[in-house]
Amino acid sequence: MLQYLTLPVTPFQQNCSLVWCDVTKDAAVIDPGGELPRLLAAVRERGLNLKAIWLTHAHIDHAGGTGQLAREQGLPIIGPHPGDQFWIAGLAQQSKMFGFPPAEGFTPDRWLEDGDTVQIGRETLAVRHCPGHTPGHVVFHSASARRAFVGDVLFAGSIGRTDFPGGNHQQLLDAIRERLWPMGDDTVFIPGHGPESSIGHERQHNPYVGGSGA
Repeated sequence: MLQYLTLPVTPFQQNCSLVWCDVTKDAAVIDPGGELPRLLAAVRERGLNLKAIWLTHAHIDHAGGTGQLAREQGLPIIGPHPGDQFWIAGLAQQSKMFGFPPAEGFTPDRWLEDGDTVQIGRETLAVRHCPGHTPGHVVFHSASARRAFVGDVLFAGSIGRTDFPGGNHQQLLDAIRERLWPMGDDTVFIPGHGPESSIGHERQHNPYVGGSGA
């Protein structure tokens, strides 16, 4: 069974998620925005074997620690979608703009496309491309665990911002309705910021997209 731990990191309180297979103890870290010693301590405390970095998108609070973590731990960087290449190229500028520690540059070892899968231990998660917040945003869905790691696409009671370069409000709404709602009402999602919620609750009550789509 897939297990996970959510660790809010950086001044933006970005939800970095440590996910692992409880059989093999192999783990991946989703969106290591910063506070790497804290993340690695959580890995050690649980006796996990960190195998990969998965990125939903390349905003600084989600990707700022990626280059350093990959270099120091010898980890492959998986994701996001190629649409976020320009955000990766601009990480140093993002660091200065938002007062983050200087971010190391990186090139993903594997770009992700809609319909791809990622694997950790015996657990396989589906990849869905959900542009709108950024052009290359992806989400990771475990149908067996009924969990989805959705970055900044959808929040409890809100949706991702679309006023950054490459943002598109209609694309975001379409992605939520076409890619997230079909995951099922009982699917719990872990957003990039704030508390967890369920697809069903947001589909019915979210003021930005509530009541839209089946």
